[in-house]
Amino acid sequence: MLLLDCNPEVDSLKHLLETGASVNAPPDPCEQSPVHLAAGGGLAHFLLWQLQTGADLNQQDVLGEAPLHKAARVGSLECLSLLVANDAQIDLCNKNGQTAEDLAWSCGFLECAKFLTTIKSMQTIKSNEQPNKDHCVPVLRQKRRFGNVECTNGKRKC
Repeated sequence: MLLLDCNPEVDSLKHLLETGASVNAPPDPCEQSPVHLAAGGGLAHFLLWQLQTGADLNQQDVLGEAPLHKAARVGSLECLSLLVANDAQIDLCNKNGQTAEDLAWSCGFLECAKFLTTIKSMQTIKSNEQPNKDHCVPVLRQKRRFGNVECTNGKRKC
């Protein structure tokens, strides 16, 4: 526990929580919410608590980074798992055009990068399996005529 007390993210997070900051409020000039701080510090227990209190998983800071980017940057598979399980958007790009997966690869966190690659592939497969309602195939129906039908020479007159 002493190690956690030395962590600057924990100190910032404790201060925010003690002062009653909103879970989604950007508290600093970098627009990092408590969720950003927890994910960036690899603090899954704080992150879980914030998710349970309605934190915005996709809120982006001044760099365009969402909590998923922060967790990928520090290699926190536990935080990434929590965020993905709570439907964080894995395709969000920061201002440099990087996804969390890109950051995990570039920072050398191979396990995190492979995890995000797998999730992205699974989401792609899932979306391809669902019927697309925008492209409905019309049902062809034969027009029927009501009323008197005259027959001449065994054929119906329409």
